[in-house]
Amino acid sequence: MEPIILAYIGVGLMIGLAGIGSALGVSIGGNASIGALKKNEDAFGNYLVLSALPGTQGLYGFMGYFILKDVLTPAITWLQAGAVFGAGLALGAVALISAIRQGQVCANGIAAIGSGYNVFGNTMILAVFPELYAIIAFAATFLINAAIT
Repeated sequence: MEPIILAYIGVGLMIGLAGIGSALGVSIGGNASIGALKKNEDAFGNYLVLSALPGTQGLYGFMGYFILKDVLTPAITWLQAGAVFGAGLALGAVALISAIRQGQVCANGIAAIGSGYNVFGNTMILAVFPELYAIIAFAATFLINAAIT
């Protein structure tokens, strides 16, 4: 196996896992929104924002590719390939879990808003906590790239 293959497996995991997490997270929020619309259809804007929030982790996975793309050449070393694989696996796994858990936080907020509680701002604040770890993994991708270029 060539080192470039290992690197591209890492990139694939990064984009794939982050995208899967976001798809699941926004689906969790979307499902909660459908239920909440039955009780309070006037709050659709709040539901929309909270449902879309877990989609950012998929963007982090996609942007990670652009951070690492300059090292993805046929001349890549095994050390660089291993670093790309590790960064991809780390960002992908963290974004996967973060997006799902953020979707669950948002779904609970959506349900509460649907029941008439004014918790949009509080839900946004609490939903940032799972996202923080995806941001840290994304920042680590920058650091790994800096170390290998």
